[in-house]
Amino acid sequence: MANQWFETVAEAQRRAKRRLPKSVYGALIAGSERGWTVEDNTRAYAELGFAPHVAGLQGERDLSTTVMGQPLSMPVMISPTGVQAVHPDGEVAVARAAAARGITMGLSSFASKSVEEVAAASPQTFFQMYWVGSRDVLVQRMERARKAGAVGLIMTLDWSFSNGRDWGSPAIPEKVNLKAALQFGPEVALRPQWLATWLRSGAIPDLTTPNLTPPGGTAPTFFGAYGEWMGTPLPTWDDVAWLREQWGGPFMLKGVMRVDDAHRAVDAGCTAISVSNHGGNNLDGTPAPVRALPAIAKAVGHEVEVVTDGGIRRGSDVVKALALGAKAAMIGRAYLWGLAANGQAGVENVLDILRSGIDSAVLGLGHRDVKDLRPEDVVVPANWPRVLGTADQKDVV
Repeated sequence: MANQWFETVAEAQRRAKRRLPKSVYGALIAGSERGWTVEDNTRAYAELGFAPHVAGLQGERDLSTTVMGQPLSMPVMISPTGVQAVHPDGEVAVARAAAARGITMGLSSFASKSVEEVAAASPQTFFQMYWVGSRDVLVQRMERARKAGAVGLIMTLDWSFSNGRDWGSPAIPEKVNLKAALQFGPEVALRPQWLATWLRSGAIPDLTTPNLTPPGGTAPTFFGAYGEWMGTPLPTWDDVAWLREQWGGPFMLKGVMRVDDAHRAVDAGCTAISVSNHGGNNLDGTPAPVRALPAIAKAVGHEVEVVTDGGIRRGSDVVKALALGAKAAMIGRAYLWGLAANGQAGVENVLDILRSGIDSAVLGLGHRDVKDLRPEDVVVPANWPRVLGTADQKDVV
């Protein structure tokens, strides 16, 4: 492709689809069950409008903010996502892009690259943990991240292990061996650019999870780690408070969609919460996070930092989220499409698109600083939910 630059996240997605083998691309799209939630994540932002000004606009704008003690050049954060076999450099390329653009990097415990490699590439790395294994194992994993240089911890709890997709789930091998090569060879052959990138790297897609490696052991496969996760007793709010205390530093709880859970997160000592439905990959039928955001931000925004994720495809989406109470927005699929389209440069391209869109929207709304965005800057439909998770069931969606 002569011109590797793209002007929208939608174009990055189109290029990723053309470049990636069908199964790999299908893993990025994901979703669960009927796909209602993953669709609503983007539809909700389309339902929101702006109330722009036409004169007295600000010639210079400050897009910077701070989340969990880390300065951000713009209110965007890299959300942790699992095994990134879309490109040989994987999470390291994403970390370099994040560092180059002055934002934080969220690294999944299910990542294909180690926390040591990623933290070396980005000094603003947040390590994400699921409740997998015993307390001793969790502490060992956490201390490894701390030693590597992670500056914050993200605990993700919103997962109910829902299975089945109406459009079919992508076929993903346990590991890349001869059997897998024979099975997936035909679809890989249809994507010569992707194959050539891996051949030039001298590596093959690694479907293990190095950040879940036990001391003195070997990295489990993704499905092996997934099985352990499913077999671990479910955490309680006391467990959340315990892990937060063990870490002792900036701590985000990811997956909050209800006001009552937001209050419990505050009581557990969390530094931040992410209003999130796991990108639509969890319990289908859950509304888009931005629908739940205003009530949660109003309830606890004065006590804890509130961020959100899910459905962010352009800078104006970020601005809508900020106007409704978020301090920043986390992105997942958007940067993965950029990574698939053009490696580190593709991720930087996506971040530049978001920055430009944020700046344009802040300009049109007449503000000098993203921290000045307010609910009145956004036109919210009358039928939007008021509160999720209160005793008044009339307000529960």
